[in-house]
Amino acid sequence: MENYGSPLAALLGSGVSLVIGLAAYLYAAFALWAMAKKTNTPNGWLGFIPIANVYLMTQIAKIPWWWTLCVVAAVIPVLGGLIMLAAMIYIWWRIAENLGRPGWWSLLLLVPVVNLVIIGIMAWGK
Repeated sequence: MENYGSPLAALLGSGVSLVIGLAAYLYAAFALWAMAKKTNTPNGWLGFIPIANVYLMTQIAKIPWWWTLCVVAAVIPVLGGLIMLAAMIYIWWRIAENLGRPGWWSLLLLVPVVNLVIIGIMAWGK
């Protein structure tokens, strides 16, 4: 008798991961859209498009568009990841300040689950 439990469990786990990932992506996209509205930044719908959402973040942060390239640098092994991490912290720092929040909140975005709360507060908080 063959054991079909493992492939089925793997397929189910992949499906659950896909649903959670999609939900997190949509949450972040709607949050960016709300932040764009709060800061009177045009084209908030770019939050739904990969890479374009990073460009939107630079516009909300009021920094040059080429910071988007720093995030795309993640494709460079090791060093690219560090460049991307530093760039994202800086971009979120500026976004927080432009929304009237402390810039150091960007460091809290490194903490799982807390990051979702912080993004939500920046997007929909008073």
